[in-house]
Amino acid sequence: MMQAMGICGTAHWRYNHVMSLEVSDLLKQALALPTEERATLANTLLDSLETASESVHEAWDNDDEVARRIDDLKAGKAVTVTWQHLHQELLAMVNER
Repeated sequence: MMQAMGICGTAHWRYNHVMSLEVSDLLKQALALPTEERATLANTLLDSLETASESVHEAWDNDDEVARRIDDLKAGKAVTVTWQHLHQELLAMVNER
C-alpha cells in the first residue's frame, strides 16, 4: 500500500489533503466504527475510485511494484508506523477541527 509517511506524516497530510469539516466529521464517525465495518467502508470507497485510478491497480498488479516495496522495507528505506500510531494521528487531526 502507500508508504506510511505519505499517509500519516501530519505536516504532509495537512499540506496535501485539507479536509472540509464535513469530511472530517465523516472520518471521525468512520474511525469509531467496529473493525469489520471500517474495512467494508474502506473497500467500498476504494472500489468507487477504480475508474479514476486504474494506474494504481496496474501498479499493484505488477509484481515489480510489490517487490520494490519489499526491497525498500528490507533496506530500511521505507518509513513504517504501527496502526496505533497512525490511528492516534488521524484522530488528532479530526479532533483539531
